[in-house]
Amino acid sequence: MSLSNETIQQKLTEKFGEALTEWQQPYGMLTFTAPRDLNLKILQHLFDDAELGFRFLTDLQAVHYPERKGEELAVVYHLHNLRDNVRIRMKVFAPVEKPDVYSATALYASANFMERETYDFFGVNFVGHPNLIRILNVDEMDYFPMRKEFPLEDQTRIDKDDEMFGRGGTLGFGTEKTTHGTLTEENKHNEGEKIV
Repeated sequence: MSLSNETIQQKLTEKFGEALTEWQQPYGMLTFTAPRDLNLKILQHLFDDAELGFRFLTDLQAVHYPERKGEELAVVYHLHNLRDNVRIRMKVFAPVEKPDVYSATALYASANFMERETYDFFGVNFVGHPNLIRILNVDEMDYFPMRKEFPLEDQTRIDKDDEMFGRGGTLGFGTEKTTHGTLTEENKHNEGEKIV
């Protein structure tokens, strides 16, 4: 018999009670939120329990939620039970001012580089990591580029053609559409001025 989401939730609730919250099943994947100081105990239980058997860490990354005051950074664990081919997702939240989360490297060797990348881009401090240094960005960087602390576009740039980005224009890309792709005499004159 395959392991069901209901069985996983029941077993975790029996062990950790109301500490686990925000139970959801987006696209059929059981997802829940855990206190960050319990992350290793929960991961260890998911690993050790004979019926659960989540012994493969598929992915580990972070998400920045600036609107969640006091818990802006979420560390997201994707775990896989290879025997029953079941996946689950666990989230723990940390404040951006002190983003300390216990490292899972002692349990999952694959967490090593995943945690380094998450530190590099989001600034999560994985306590107990054997070598928590930047992995892709230069050491001199004093910020974390994947946090939502920067504008998406440089507002001072003038080299973008809005017409090619669907933000107005006269060639059918924006709000001013031409009839069946033909230009009016005024548009032809304007287009002639653009070509240099």
